[in-house]
This record gives sequence, structure tokens and C-alpha cells, in this order.
Amino acid sequence: MIQLILKRLFTYIPVLLVVVIITFLMIHAAPGGPFDAERVASPEIIEKLNEAYNLDKPIHVQIYNYLFNAIQGDFGPSFKYPGRTVTELIMSGLPTTIELAIYSILFAIFLGVISGLVASLNPGKILDIVPMSISLLGICIPSIILGPVLVLIFGIWYEVLPVYGWGDNPGDKILPTITLGTAYAAIFARLTRGGMLEILGQDYIRTARAKGLSEIRIVVVHALRGGILPVISFLGPAIAGLLAGSFVVETIFQINGIGRFYVQAAFNRDYTMILGTSILFTFMTLTFVLISDIVASFLNPTLRDSGGLE
Repeated sequence: MIQLILKRLFTYIPVLLVVVIITFLMIHAAPGGPFDAERVASPEIIEKLNEAYNLDKPIHVQIYNYLFNAIQGDFGPSFKYPGRTVTELIMSGLPTTIELAIYSILFAIFLGVISGLVASLNPGKILDIVPMSISLLGICIPSIILGPVLVLIFGIWYEVLPVYGWGDNPGDKILPTITLGTAYAAIFARLTRGGMLEILGQDYIRTARAKGLSEIRIVVVHALRGGILPVISFLGPAIAGLLAGSFVVETIFQINGIGRFYVQAAFNRDYTMILGTSILFTFMTLTFVLISDIVASFLNPTLRDSGGLE
């Protein structure tokens, strides 16, 4: 197990390297530069700015210098926020983005697992058809549409919930959490239903019923552990999707997290901010996928014994 984990960790290095190189090439291939929007800047000033930020050097030299500094934890200064480094901006927005992701994943797991469990215990009945139909709708509606609709209904028409910011008020967290977590709650519901139906059809479940065990004990003690295994396996990609979805949700609800910083950096051509957040999101994605694989392997010994982490 430890060897497999170390093997996965070593793969982070080439993946992060590829992300940096591709991101570097893409942002430099885009027309314009980070200082082109400065209306009062003369060509001479822009040239001096490019020289100060080492943007006048060949692309391979810029990549090398950036990687050398990034290894030491220095992601460079922000082009958009003079006097502030990318690391400072990331650390200021990271807690908010993580908190949003935690609320959203807990909401998705709770709603999705409960809905999928109810559906699996009532196959073909109304308690199966209704949750699965709603889950299909939840998967089909993207957060970029769901968010404004929720703002319109609960923030403008009925004025019962705040529609921007992320503060100490619990109400601030409701709409962003629902917007970001709904699609994954729908996916978890379908995964739970499928996993539970497969487990409930196993011989040892029929044996437990023949012995007279209560249905609640059969479900909770014997079936649920294996039934939610697909959900556990999908947690890594789900959290990665939540982090990516934070770009949209934080912009809609004006939340000062990393996702909103990333969107602003893209509009302002803040090269160093784009690179820093790209590296962070890639690293967090790889880490959460690894953690979900480890948890899944402990819940399913056959996966662990077969080297499922590879």
C-alpha cells in the first residue's frame, strides 16, 4: 500500500510540470499582454514593465525561472495587484474556497446517499421514480444556470436569502452550496442506488433475510458499506469538479475565493496568478483523488489486494 501511494506521489511531478508548460504556452499564445489594458502607459513604460517582470526573455527561460522559483514556494508577484504576491492572494482566498467545497460535498453526500438509498429500497415504485427523475434534472442543469435562477427566486422575488458574499451569516452559504453541490448530489444518488441494488442482490443478503434479520440491520450493517463504495470512489473526481465549479459559483455570488481570483486573472491576463492557481488546483485534484482511492481500497479489500491504486 505504501509503495503504491509513493508511486502515485511521484507521478505528481511530471503532471505538474506538464500543467505549468501547457498553461505557460497557452497564456503567452493569447493575443495581447498583461499591461496592454493600461491606457495611460506609453510603449516605453510597457517595455520597462515587461523587462521588470522578465516577460522580455525567451519563453523557455521564463518557464525555467518560474519553475525554479515555484519549487521554493515563490509563485511571483501579481500583475493585477501591485505589491502583493500570488502566494498571498492564494492564501487569502484558499480558506473560503475550501469551506465552500466542504459545505457542497457534505450537502451532496447527505442528499445524494439518502435519495439513492430510498430509491434502492423501493425499486420501480414512486419513491424510486421521483428521486431518480429529479436527479436526472439535477445533472442536466449546470451551475451557471442554476445559480442565477436561485438568485432570482430566493434573492429577488422572495428576498429570503442573501445573494452575494460568504460571511459568518449561515444564510450566506445556502445558495452557493446548493448551486455547487446539486449536480453531485444527483450523481451520488444514482451511484448509491446502483451500488445498493447490486449489493442487495447478493447471496449473503438473501441469507441474512432468511435468518430473520431486520431489514434495517441488513441495510445498515451489511449492505450500506458496499453500496456506497461507488460514491467513495467518485469522491476524488467530485471534489475536483467542485473546485473547478467554484470558478462559476464564486463569480455569481461574488465570493472572494481562489476561483474568483482565477477568473479575474484570466480577464486581466495576470500570468502569474493563472499559473499559481492552476498548479494549486492540479495538486489539490491529484491529492483528493489519491485520498478517495485509499479510502475505497480500505472499504473494499479486493481492490486493495489487486493493487487498485495503480
